[in-house]
Amino acid sequence: MSRAIVVTGTDTGIGKTVFAAGLAGRLGASYWKPVQSGLDGESDSETVARLGGIPAERILPEAYRLATPVSPHRAAEIDGVEIAPWRLTVPDTAGPLVIEGAGGLMVPLTRHVTFLDVFARWRLPVVLCARTRLGTINHTLLSLAALHARSIPVLGVAFVGEAEPETERIVADMGRVGILGRLPWIEPLDRQALHRRFEAAFDARDFTAVQGVAASVQK
Repeated sequence: MSRAIVVTGTDTGIGKTVFAAGLAGRLGASYWKPVQSGLDGESDSETVARLGGIPAERILPEAYRLATPVSPHRAAEIDGVEIAPWRLTVPDTAGPLVIEGAGGLMVPLTRHVTFLDVFARWRLPVVLCARTRLGTINHTLLSLAALHARSIPVLGVAFVGEAEPETERIVADMGRVGILGRLPWIEPLDRQALHRRFEAAFDARDFTAVQGVAASVQK
């Protein structure tokens, strides 16, 4: 379990899955999306496999696959599925593992349990993805406050989008957190472009030093 990293975000649709694909590819990691809401089109697991170049055996099956693209608690109700959050346990993997949440920290899995509750039970290091747009400072600081309040270890913030140096600076100072880097918009987005941009934007040692998986980083 100490080799796992949780990737979460300040909101939905901010580039968290693309970041997770880049991270899993860079670390040679397995990938796990515990709960997938919305099955039309490409799933997050399929996106990570394609963009990260992750072989099928390192894409772990979701614990819950829900048809409707809404909050997991509501999607489960619509599908007639009961989510049991206490049964969400971190899989054992031979190497590092990237775990991606759904949306933000306070997304409900049931009417009583959020992803934050699960992350607090796991006590795994978290990377918080934040999009560089209006509202980022507020959303990011609120998310960091929630993580700190539950004593969840934070590896740092990874920004996605155009450069906003002042936003990064105030988040670092007020959030008492390190900035891991910034993944710019990539167009066209494919595996090769993501690998190049991710390698240029982030230092793999920031993700491996506390994990003890430096040897797993692909050269």
